[in-house]
Amino acid sequence: MQEFAPDITNNGDTEGAGVLRLARRSIEHGLVYREPLPVGGEELRRALAVPAATFTTLFLEGRLRGCCGTLEAVRPLAADVAYSAFRAAFRDPRFAPVGRHELGSLRLEVSVLTPLEPMPVSDEADLLGRLRPGIDGLVIIAGDRRATFLPKVWTTLPEPQQFLAALKAKCGLVENYWSDRLEFRRYRTTSYAESIT
Repeated sequence: MQEFAPDITNNGDTEGAGVLRLARRSIEHGLVYREPLPVGGEELRRALAVPAATFTTLFLEGRLRGCCGTLEAVRPLAADVAYSAFRAAFRDPRFAPVGRHELGSLRLEVSVLTPLEPMPVSDEADLLGRLRPGIDGLVIIAGDRRATFLPKVWTTLPEPQQFLAALKAKCGLVENYWSDRLEFRRYRTTSYAESIT
């Protein structure tokens, strides 16, 4: 099996198109081989060889069809895109694996995360006051559980209190739960989305 060496440059538009092409190729590869697309190492262009964390979100007819990713940069950007796209299509436990008949109708969005920034806070009011709607992605850590919302979730939960309450629920916590042991991390994203045809 041959590795894929993406042909993209550091130009923003071209990089976005290349990242999206790579995500789609990984899903196509996964349908046949049941694994992420192998991505070449030495021949990667510099922007894609830098370690990065990514999320891939899939939409089908405007509805969520899968979303998976990583929070920490443990592999080159290109390899992480291939990994997150494969997992969004075939390993999101909320959905059945993507079928070949859906490929043409899927719309992909890839988000590249900045490094996680610890957010030490004194209480919930302090956290709510420091959140930046529309900008911050947020990770909540409660013991061995953690959950995240990407910044785009602000479009459906625009108020910090609703955003946090829904994130707590995703983490398995009740809405009014608070503990000094809760930990928070924030990040931003650069997102690339396929156009709607």
